Amino acid sequence: MIQKASTNLGGREFSMEIGRVARQADGAVIVRFGDTVVLVSACAALKPKEGASFFPLTCDYREYTYAAGKIPGGFFKREGRPTEKEILTSRLIDRPLRPLFPDGFRNESQVIALVLSADPDNNPDVLAITGASAALYLSPIPYHNPVAGVRVGLLDEQLVINPTFEQLKTSRLNLVVAGTKDAIVMVEAGAKEVAEEKMVEALQFGHEHIKELIGMQEAMFRQRSVVKREFTKQELDPALLAQVEQQASDMIRQALYTPGKILSYQMMDEVRDRIVESYPEDDTDKRLWVGMAFERTMERIFREDLLKEKKRPDGRQFKELRNITAEVGLLPRTHGSALFTRGETQALVTATLGTADDMQRIDDMLGEYSKKFMLHYNFPPFSVGEVGFLRGPGRREIGHGALAERAILGVLPEDEKFPYTLRVVSDILESNGSSSMATVCGAVLALMDAGVPIRAPVAGIAMGLIKEGDNTAVLTDIAGAEDHYGDMDFKVAGTAKGITALQMDIKVAGIDATLLSQALRQAKEARLIILEKMLETISHPRADISAHAPRIIQIQIPVAKIGAVIGPGGKVIRGIQEQTGAEINIEDNGTVNVASVGGEAAQAAIRMIQELTATAEVGKTYLGKVTKVVDFGAFVEILPGTEGLLHISEYAEHRIRDIHDECKVGDQILVKALSVDSQNKIKLSRKAVLRDQKQTEGKATQEA
Repeated sequence: MIQKASTNLGGREFSMEIGRVARQADGAVIVRFGDTVVLVSACAALKPKEGASFFPLTCDYREYTYAAGKIPGGFFKREGRPTEKEILTSRLIDRPLRPLFPDGFRNESQVIALVLSADPDNNPDVLAITGASAALYLSPIPYHNPVAGVRVGLLDEQLVINPTFEQLKTSRLNLVVAGTKDAIVMVEAGAKEVAEEKMVEALQFGHEHIKELIGMQEAMFRQRSVVKREFTKQELDPALLAQVEQQASDMIRQALYTPGKILSYQMMDEVRDRIVESYPEDDTDKRLWVGMAFERTMERIFREDLLKEKKRPDGRQFKELRNITAEVGLLPRTHGSALFTRGETQALVTATLGTADDMQRIDDMLGEYSKKFMLHYNFPPFSVGEVGFLRGPGRREIGHGALAERAILGVLPEDEKFPYTLRVVSDILESNGSSSMATVCGAVLALMDAGVPIRAPVAGIAMGLIKEGDNTAVLTDIAGAEDHYGDMDFKVAGTAKGITALQMDIKVAGIDATLLSQALRQAKEARLIILEKMLETISHPRADISAHAPRIIQIQIPVAKIGAVIGPGGKVIRGIQEQTGAEINIEDNGTVNVASVGGEAAQAAIRMIQELTATAEVGKTYLGKVTKVVDFGAFVEILPGTEGLLHISEYAEHRIRDIHDECKVGDQILVKALSVDSQNKIKLSRKAVLRDQKQTEGKATQEA
């Protein structure tokens, strides 16, 4: 049965259809907004995955280039590995869905979102979030709590739902929010110093529209009479749980409150092993349940002590930050470097300055574009004391890097002021919570150390939440255990003036505006303290860039002269680069960036470019070369690619009968520019030069 539904979302139609395609999937929904169409499917295994200790959910999002009427670039002419945009969107889909599946559900599940049509206005990513929820909710899979996702922009201080790509170019806010009917469950945002109060308003604005999309899903659910598969969570034996609690509680508390992450974790592992090994070795099922009972006991103790005793594992108050230290200028050959340490989380961050040739060129579904700022995040296994393979970045690394990049992008200088390509790399050397926010702080310090004139420093902090009914605790600067056993990971980055990036993930059904406001206020207090610490390390960007960085000198040439500098097939510009060793980039508006390590090569290249692009000045004398002789005069090249007319009447002080008797092609003669008209036609005179020479000789004779 084909079923359709639609609603008005911000003045435009948002529609969903089920039952037409992909009918062998458990659920499949086509979502459409404008001419952007996304097919989202959902499938789940009928039986739990053996030995799974977590929910095996995979979310994949792919953008087919045919959706925008394009053929992929490259040799193979087909889509390859997922792009960064596809990976980040896959995370956007996963994060709100995962915590809303039934607790204990271990059936392998997969959500796939395919972009089938893409218009130049509407981003498919938020459509995929809503489509994923609908595909699950309208299927037999035991998923009972629908969500929806929307994007919120801020244009002229007015909030806009699902802004277009064009609107986002001038928007102060790019906020993706997902939620259930009752609460917000996921937030991802980049902003240009938006105040906390405005951010809460934007979240509430987005949630109101989310309710409309969820109402649409619920109406389709009722019409379809969906029958869900039965799922019964296997519960722990209360007697076994009580037994493990009696055995382990004291030892868990001792390990939990032992200073130092590594030692505390080691003690906790030893306690777990001791408890599990106290049960018969041949009863593997019993040992598995004992392990689960131990985890349940550890989580209960952690949460109870926080809520009832107001006690964090490391002894801090709820609003207290861990100790912060920062250094800059550590590495002698990098352009900028910083080491930022907060508690047991440490980021070594470097900044590298490059030219336009170093920009990242991206072939996107909707077109090609270039990035002049890249932030890459690495998480080697030694940062948590583990052994592992060093491979390419995974989804987590790409997500953390993108968050930090968004946090800093809005404070970078304009190209006209600082025409450099920037690459920042964060290597996490230690990790015990909030390494992405340590990356933000370290990246800003490294950029300032590199002499990048950022508009304002940015700091980041991770907030946590423990919630049992009405009893709540909002935690500042959460460590690893508080993230693992808590209900929220809320990362906030910004300047002293306002927020530049947000990311929130929760493990409960959602949080309301009151808790969001409290978390944002608390985060601002912490952010201001961190900014103060950072400015104690380096108060302003360095006045000059590193001696090892390329020096970029920017000049402007007439657009009509661009061809003269490039030359046929690029011959002229290549020759200048080979001769001087400088790197030259010319933009369509005539802006020329000349770069070299050390200024001498750049200056030499600039002199050559200026010679090629010089324009005639009225009253100035030039040694020119005759390029053509005609009956009424001669054409003389006075500058490379620039020639003027020397009329026969201006050749000499006496009357010339035939110009061909006076000069020929290739002759070099002195001429004076008499005028340049509106069409850049130049009138030259040899007679004026002869007259000037006589006057000069006369003055010299008189003085003698």
